[in-house]
Order: sequence, then structure tokens, then C-alpha cells
Amino acid sequence: MGLLSQGSPLSWEETKQYADHVRKHGIQQFLNIYNKVKDRQKDVLKWGDEVEYMLLSFDHKKQKVQLLLNGSEILQTLQDRGEHINPNHPTLWRPEYGSYMIEGTPGQPYGGMMSDFNTVEDNMGKRRQEVSLILKENQSLASITSFPRLGCPGFTLPEYEPTPVDERASKSLFFPDEAINHHPRFSTLTRNIRHRRGEKVVINVPIFSDKNTPSPFVETFQNDDGEATRAAKPDHIYMDAMGFGMGNCCLQVTFQACSISEARCLYDQLATICPIVMALSAASPFYRGYVSNIDCRWGVIAASVDDRTREERGLEPLKNNKYRISKSRYDSIDSYLSKCGEKYSDLPLTIDKDIYSLLIKEGIDHLLAQHIAHLFIRDPLTLYEEKIHLDDTKESDHFENIQSTNWQTMRFKPPPPNSDIGWRVEFRPMEVQLTDFENAAYVVFVVLLTRVILSYKLDFLIPLSKVDENLKVAQKRDAVRQGMFYFRKDIYRAGSPVVDGCCTTAQNGIETDAEEYTLMSIDAIINGKEGVFPGLIPTLNNYLANMEVDVDTRCTILNYLKLIKKRASGELMTMARWMREYVAQHPDYKQDSVITEKINYDLLTKCDQISKGFCKCPELIGEPVTSKTSAKRPQE
Repeated sequence: MGLLSQGSPLSWEETKQYADHVRKHGIQQFLNIYNKVKDRQKDVLKWGDEVEYMLLSFDHKKQKVQLLLNGSEILQTLQDRGEHINPNHPTLWRPEYGSYMIEGTPGQPYGGMMSDFNTVEDNMGKRRQEVSLILKENQSLASITSFPRLGCPGFTLPEYEPTPVDERASKSLFFPDEAINHHPRFSTLTRNIRHRRGEKVVINVPIFSDKNTPSPFVETFQNDDGEATRAAKPDHIYMDAMGFGMGNCCLQVTFQACSISEARCLYDQLATICPIVMALSAASPFYRGYVSNIDCRWGVIAASVDDRTREERGLEPLKNNKYRISKSRYDSIDSYLSKCGEKYSDLPLTIDKDIYSLLIKEGIDHLLAQHIAHLFIRDPLTLYEEKIHLDDTKESDHFENIQSTNWQTMRFKPPPPNSDIGWRVEFRPMEVQLTDFENAAYVVFVVLLTRVILSYKLDFLIPLSKVDENLKVAQKRDAVRQGMFYFRKDIYRAGSPVVDGCCTTAQNGIETDAEEYTLMSIDAIINGKEGVFPGLIPTLNNYLANMEVDVDTRCTILNYLKLIKKRASGELMTMARWMREYVAQHPDYKQDSVITEKINYDLLTKCDQISKGFCKCPELIGEPVTSKTSAKRPQE
């Protein structure tokens, strides 16, 4: 979630009074930045990853594992030992939503050298090691996407009872406020989403129906004032707090492009790749102590921050609100940004017409103007008293207030004011993996893909409605092996002239040709299928064959691509499938979709051993384990 503002946060009622002020000044701040840097060219290719982690505490006597709520102290120690004394420290640490979470990034961005790919895993290993040195015995740093028993009684250390009363931020039946990061931004965000919505958030995840799972699966809830009973669907796992989504971990990559047009091109091309990589990185099959029928967190997190009122969701006629809004603030992108994406933007787009007109009048083109005017249909969710009146020529807080709370699969990021940072795009759909080797593999795969898109002028564009369909399929159980995804057949832009990284096409405004794309398996998309599709990995290998790459780096990259290749073919399991099989084979599992304390303990103990390199897992990572940096702790 980046660096945090300090100050006194306003309540939702107070924030609401300033919503138009924030939007008006946010747009002015955007225009000031845009006019200064719109013509910037030749920014060097820089990129960096963000890994989110959970802190665990193991009680080996009681055979129990809990989430450790001391993220703030750990973070402070890491910063005091690192960036606070050395601006060139190799790692940076930032707060995250849960008080059991932290986020680590490289200290400096990586550059355009191929040899940088050889340092990613090493840097991730440094991060793990830095935290391991601070943690006490029986505590551990885990890169897992979802904690299987999040929201079950006693899932935190120290233990806290949830208090579902209105004074609390989330009012949850399951998730105590103490598990939210203590910085006021996070509890304010939680409270204000609930107040704006007019009720608690509602998350319903389909249960995995096993041999002994009750049918229908219906729960009764303690301390329920009726809201949960009304909101919970039969045969679904019900959750009621932002923490069930934002309390999960992910893996993200941000790229700096050489110009705004290149950034817009990458934004569009990568948007079509998001569902494919999401399915490939699937790692979250368990929620609130139950086995679910989904493998990815995306829909859970979208529902966890859905601040739309009943009117905005189309459940009541519009009276107090301006718009019907089709998606949560956390969802897939709704329009392409590049000229060649325009004809594929087939989703109905709700925009703030006044903001759109102002942007057009100020010289912003139609595609960028509608993108910003669409983001700005949202209200600011947090506002600090000290940050209401700002100098729009020097600050971008009001723009970022709305920009950074539109959490989409891709994010288009203008440079911060008066900085030497260029136009960036952020790739956001990946689930975090167990080991540094896997996380480095996914990061390197996506970064290499950007190089190939730009070098070969590849074209992955298909209608956005099909990308949305892909996103739904990607979250389903075992989507890698079972799912079929719409994907473009000819990615080499046959015969289209190319201008600044984007094909110019005379077909704008004409309906897209359904012949351009077809349904493919992930295996076909990644590894290719003769006579149908060349495959992304063969395309990357072709690119690498024409590059000057030192032997060591080439070996590293090939190991990473081998992991992706084998996950795509089903030869290696996704993390989600591996976890499901582990639970299904556990002697205590009663085929009732329940993850007991003991099953959770054994599963996470095994995960911990694998991530530290103490045991191999050939069905998940393959043989031999190539990880060069297992963050082993000094022997106790």
C-alpha cells in the first residue's frame, strides 16, 4: 500500500463533504503533471517487484499456528536497520493492511540489463533473511496468499474476540479490528467503506462440496443481528470484512516505460495476460477454515472493498447517488488506453461527464480522458484534516486518493510531481508463491513478456468483455488444467504498420472480428499448440536466442521458464492444487470441507519447511530445486 500519510483522518460523513473538492483538485493535479511530462521520451526501462508476506507463530506443543500481530514493530526494526541508515540499502519495507503483514521490495529498481534477472531471487532471499534475523524462535515469515483459518476463533496472536458493534471499524463477526494495521489509514478505510455502502461488505465464496460436506451447507452465526443471516448464501462460505480480502498477500510488478505511449501500449497488452497469469499463480483455495471451490483471491478482495450503495449496485432506483456502477473498486480494467485498443473496448463505461469535458478541453485525448473520468466516479475513502488544502502544482495527494483506491488488474501511473520517475504501469493479478524461486520465476516471466511485446510489437488485444470472462474462469478450481480462455490467434500483427509501440489500424469504430481470437487452454497459450498458436514461452525463447545473455543468467532464466511451462502443462501443480491435495490426504480430514487447527498446523509447517529450503517439493517446484538463496536461519 506504499508510504502512508500522517495526520487526523476524517469520518465518512466529514470526508463526503469534501468529495467534490478532492475530485476537482485531483483532476487539476493530474493536468499539472500531464502537461509537464506528456512529451517525456527515452526514460530507461526500470522495474521492480513487490512481495507481501504474513508473519506466523507456531505452537508446536499445541500443534497450532497463528498470525502474529506485530507487523508494525517488525517493520520499524527493518526500516531502522535498513533504509533509515543507508539510502542504498538493498531492500525496502512497507506496511500492509493486516497487522500480521509486511511488504518487501528491492531497494533500487532493476534496469534494462539481462543480468538483472539473475539478482531477483537473491534479493528476495535477502528480504526473507532480514526478517528471519528479527523473529523469535517458532516465528516465521510466510509468502502465502491466504491464511486457511483467517477469521476462525483464535487465529491471531495475541488472541482477540471480534466485537461486531458499530463503533468498531469492520463490525465483523469473525475478524477482530486488532488484526488491522494500527496506522489510522487502514481502520478509517475499513470503516468508511462500510459507512458509505450503508451495510457491512458481503463476501460469499462457493464451498467445495466433498463427500461429507452438508448439503445444503448453511451456517448459523453467533452474535448475528440478522445481517449475516440475510447476506449469507447457502452452499457458500460467508465473510463480512475488508480483512478477508485485503488481508491476503499478492505479488506485483511495476514497469517504467520510455514514454507515455509505450506505457499505454503495455497497459493494454498486459491487461489481456492478467487472467492467464492469475490462473497460473493460483494459490488460495481455503477461506475461514473451509475448502472453497475457487483457487484465487481476486473475487474475494473485490467484494471485501465494495463500497457501492444499493442504488449504485442497481438494487434500488437512483435517488441519492449519481451512477449505476457495474463493478467494485477492486476489479478488472474497463477500457483500453492505446489507439489500437480502442476498437476492443466493448464494455459500457460509466464516466463523470463534467470531468471528461474538462479534460478534453484541456487537450487530453478521448481514451485517456475517459479512463480518468471513469476512475473519478468514485468518492475518496480517506482524507486527513491536514491534507485538504494543497498546492496543486507541487502535490498529487488528491489525485492519488482516488487513483490508488481504484484497485484494478492493471494500474496506469503518471509520474509523481517534480520527480525523475517516468510513466509506469503496474501488473497486479498474481498470487504470491511459497518460495523465492517461484516468485522470481513469475516476476521474470512477466518482465520478459514486456520486453518481447515491445521488441516484436506483439498484439494480444481481444475485446475487454472476453478478458472479463477469462478473469471469471481464471479463479475457478483447477483453471490451469480445466479452463478455456479467449486468446488472440495471430499475435504478430500481420501487415499492420506500427507507430510508437502500437499498431495503427484503419478499423477503429468497426466491430471486431471474432475470427481474431479463439478459446485455448493455458497449456496452448503458454507452451504453444502446433498449427494453432506459437506459445508465449517459445516466443520468449526465440527472443532470448537473439540476445547477448551470459551463461549464468541464461541458465537462471531457463529454470524459471521451465517452472512456468510445467505449471501450464499440469506437470507441476499450482500452489492451490498442491494445498488441496495435501488437505485431501491428511489423516484428520473427514471429507467435510473443514480445515481443522491440526490440518492447518501441518500444512503451514510443511509450507514453512519448503520456503526455507529444508525440504523439497518436486510436485510443486520440480527437480532439482534450483533456488540459490534459501533463507536458512542460523542453526538454533
